[in-house]
Amino acid sequence: MNSNSETDEASRGNEASSSNNSTPKHPEEQTQPVLCLSPVPGNSQDIMKRAAKQLIERYFYQLLDGCGNPNCNNQYCASSQQARNLSPNEAAAEAIKLAEYKEAKLCDSYPNKVPRTETNNCDTNSDTCNASNKITKITGSIEKTETSSSDKEQESLAKDTSHITTQDDTKDPSHNNGAPLTEDRMRQLCDDCLQSKTPQPLIRALGEAFTQPSILARSFQSKVTDKETRCEAKKDKESKAMCSSSDPDKDIDSVTGPGLDVASCHRAFQYLAKVPSEYYSSALVTALTTLAEHLKIDLRINKKMAMEDVVNCFVIAFQVPDLGCSDYLEIALPALCHAAEHLSIKAQARLARIWAQHCKESLRHILETLQQLITLRVISTNYTMYFQMQDDDGVTMATKLMKIVYYANMLAGVVEHNSKEEEPVVLPHQLDPLGDALYDLLPLSSLKSSKQSRVEDPLAVELDINVLDARKPYLPFEDFYNEPLSDNIEMDIDFASYKSDITIGKKFAFLKYPFILTAATKSLGLYYENRIRMFSERRVSLLHSVVGAAPPMPFLRLKVRRTHIIDDALVELEMVATERALDLKKQLVVEFEGEQGVDEGGVSKEFFQLIVEEIFNPDYGMFTQQPDSHTVWFNPTSFETEAQFTLIGIVLGLAIYNNVILAVNFPMVVYRKLMGRKGSFEDLADWNPILYSGLKDMLDYTESDLEEVYYQTFRICYQDVFGNNIFHDLKENGDSIFVTQENKREFVELYADFLLNESVETQFKAFRRGFVMVTDESPLRALFRPEEVETLVCGSKNFDFNELEKSTEYDGGYTADSQTIKDFWNIVHSLPLEDKRKLLQFTTGSDRVPVGGLSHLKLVIARNGPDCDRLPTAHTCFNILLLPEYENKDKLQDRLMKAISYSKGFGML
Repeated sequence: MNSNSETDEASRGNEASSSNNSTPKHPEEQTQPVLCLSPVPGNSQDIMKRAAKQLIERYFYQLLDGCGNPNCNNQYCASSQQARNLSPNEAAAEAIKLAEYKEAKLCDSYPNKVPRTETNNCDTNSDTCNASNKITKITGSIEKTETSSSDKEQESLAKDTSHITTQDDTKDPSHNNGAPLTEDRMRQLCDDCLQSKTPQPLIRALGEAFTQPSILARSFQSKVTDKETRCEAKKDKESKAMCSSSDPDKDIDSVTGPGLDVASCHRAFQYLAKVPSEYYSSALVTALTTLAEHLKIDLRINKKMAMEDVVNCFVIAFQVPDLGCSDYLEIALPALCHAAEHLSIKAQARLARIWAQHCKESLRHILETLQQLITLRVISTNYTMYFQMQDDDGVTMATKLMKIVYYANMLAGVVEHNSKEEEPVVLPHQLDPLGDALYDLLPLSSLKSSKQSRVEDPLAVELDINVLDARKPYLPFEDFYNEPLSDNIEMDIDFASYKSDITIGKKFAFLKYPFILTAATKSLGLYYENRIRMFSERRVSLLHSVVGAAPPMPFLRLKVRRTHIIDDALVELEMVATERALDLKKQLVVEFEGEQGVDEGGVSKEFFQLIVEEIFNPDYGMFTQQPDSHTVWFNPTSFETEAQFTLIGIVLGLAIYNNVILAVNFPMVVYRKLMGRKGSFEDLADWNPILYSGLKDMLDYTESDLEEVYYQTFRICYQDVFGNNIFHDLKENGDSIFVTQENKREFVELYADFLLNESVETQFKAFRRGFVMVTDESPLRALFRPEEVETLVCGSKNFDFNELEKSTEYDGGYTADSQTIKDFWNIVHSLPLEDKRKLLQFTTGSDRVPVGGLSHLKLVIARNGPDCDRLPTAHTCFNILLLPEYENKDKLQDRLMKAISYSKGFGML
């Protein structure tokens, strides 16, 4: 069975009949090699038929030629000593039988064995060729049931690839049947193409490799790999084969897969980019599409390819340069995304590590290509209630693949793996049997599921990475936002899918891939979550009142005095938190004593603004002002109790819960700590830039006289609010331990840990507890990064009043062409920033820009009568500005400036 010469074996290695031909050719008719690219299967039934055909052919060549392993013990493999000596016809009949009843296992082919189903050449052995044709005829009957549309696709595809066939390429040194691609070969092919203006040899080589995963996986191999180094002492073929088949995940340096040289691959495709894309783009698109289908079949059905080989195929495929044709975005790339969906978690993690470690310069190209695909699908598709964006496979599959790029981007940047986590906040469970009974009646809101612990992303767990660990990603996180998708998504539908408890057949939800959505879009999902919670608490209160269990309290009602707003608010919130903390999740309604305003949102905004202005004032003593960064920080020597800081945390949580923007200026480390990560040295950069710069200089100092230059011990000094110096030892007897080259990193880390964590541990723990009391059931941590949480709290920093003008609506007779409106915007655009803030405060109740910018602020300017001496007025709850039609621009400016400068609450100051 194994007595065939290497020449005969290589010749027979190209016998398999092409699936593109409806009838197999006689051996005498095949005088030159022909490369035929398999058409894309039209549906899952086509895929199953082709898989059956491939299975029969694999059995045939296993019975005839074997797998190449001399120690094989499979009696249905020619390489085994137990195998019978079969003729080609006998092997064909036996293969059909085995495929039908699945009586034998398939061996894994060794690298020196070229799969026989990959090409379409017959040798002079007529018996083998006839047997191959016999298989083709039998398996071809399977495909007779294909629809006419599939036939048309095959005919069209055959026309597109007909130019690949050449008259005589057997003597071409650049053409080698079954040979993998290498950097040198690609250079030679590209040079020949540029010189001769004949692209056929280049097209043929690319087509052979990219249509056959087994060949592509062996392309661009390293000349010396770690495995070959470990196997160098084993000269015999058997030992080398056993060594190369070991589990790569168990090897320390096997992240790039067996022999894959990504740098060489990248250089080869850079050279390919010098060739005009019109020479090869069409054929390469077809080849990539066929590759994707083969990979999908193997990942779903055959599952015979090694994980590292599959990953290598994806790595090489995404190194392909910009093809400059729409077919790549419309056909090939979606097919690759579909195939990548079937990668296991380990394979996805492996792909992310390779991209992060070896393909940094390609990450932007991969990301931009996926973004183009998503944007193209979104803007060109007319989504309806029957076909929504979540049903569009082209968009959803690209989003899933983008998640791998997202984690690769974090790994490729600066990652802080040793960051410490804040202690989890444990809240006492409050028994509410009526409430629990109501939750069971509201499955859509999934309120019970929100009480459960957050489920981590399996890929993040496999990679052992968290977004909070990414100090500086290779590409900015904002590059992953897709604006057209975020603007066109139906968030109510997506939110329902996100909160659904149904795990089988569940609809795709973009909220589970929050990196692609802008903060403004995600805030809408958070708004739905909070509103559902508010309504459910209102229903619970009504149910209590019906059964007489308690008086109805559908809202969280606060009644405060302007002159004692801190005392009144904190006292009332403390009573609520003590008696029934669940009331904090009701809709907030604020009433100022002595004023007749009805809170529809505007009064609450003013309440939060007033309380923040007072409580964060350094004179109050709970927070201090950082002179360098102009941020507020917890006073480590504050005389206030823990309960006071808990109530401040409740206020911050209520602001997010009630969609109110606050004028607070915390450093970013506060939001990282609220999300569960303790502060570290890198957080000092925006907490105290001068201190951070000094410590960074110490770390960068490499001379041996560091001790004499800095003369710093492990005892530090800081000041309290009264200016008194306080000393603290970072280590025991710290005053006697000097900072040296050996321990400077330890000093810096201990210093940062004390300032950001230890010194304010009591105050921050109480503050975080109050925050969690309101937001514990919110998907805040799952959807938002710390930078996005800051935007939720403080609003956007982009005061673009041109965007506000574009989004403003008019009522009462005003239009954008009215002279008063034109004068109004001329005045507004000429105002300084401080007066623009006052205008926002007057019209909306807040001087902050909402998440997403002023384009998301729906301002309404209504005509309030003809010219008069009255000042403009506003309904802050509804963002309505009532503007009389003043006779000239000067009068309008005078009345407007008086209104925004001297009004507060419901009257004039």
